[in-house]
Amino acid sequence: MAIYRFKVSFEDYDDIVREIDIKSSQTFEDLHHAIHKSTGYNAEASSSFYVSNDQWIKNEEIAYLPNPRKENNGVITMTNSKLSSFIDDPHQKFYYIYNFDRPLDFHVELIKILLNDEAGQTYPFVFRSSGEVPKLAGTGLVPPTAALISEEFDFLNEIDFNPEDAEELESMNDMGISTEIEHGEHEEDGEEKDEFTDGFSDNESYDIDDLQKEDY
Repeated sequence: MAIYRFKVSFEDYDDIVREIDIKSSQTFEDLHHAIHKSTGYNAEASSSFYVSNDQWIKNEEIAYLPNPRKENNGVITMTNSKLSSFIDDPHQKFYYIYNFDRPLDFHVELIKILLNDEAGQTYPFVFRSSGEVPKLAGTGLVPPTAALISEEFDFLNEIDFNPEDAEELESMNDMGISTEIEHGEHEEDGEEKDEFTDGFSDNESYDIDDLQKEDY
């Protein structure tokens, strides 16, 4: 019985890798469950493998929990699809999309064919595991090594911020980005000028004779 070794990697995190050994007679559903036993994700989500070429272009679809439209179109299902029926190349590739509600994309590549199974081994099993998978949270992914960077800093670098643009400034303040420091600097300058000129206001007049009389 031939054993296929598949390399499974995230499309967006290619340093996160799982190598899975599975019998050629087993199905894509078996591979689907093996992948998510290794990731910890819920396997009961609508997902699909696609037979692919070397450029990862998706062709024939093999679905798990397909929607009614796909069922009506006669989509092939993972449950009844043996892996050996779709292997035409010793480096066969499959593009894999997990959970169409919040999709994650994977590259699945056949990297080795073993002629005999290992005595006493239960298949499929994870031959090698490298990298921590992203955690699923809220509306998307939390990368495994997410940097703690100020959201305000990121925002200012993403837009073309011009402090002289009044409309842009108002929108920045509405979004909670304070510009008080800049205003504070101008206010301090103004306060210094006021202290310096308070004693010599333009609205006050001085009689030179009164000043001279006080000297005597």
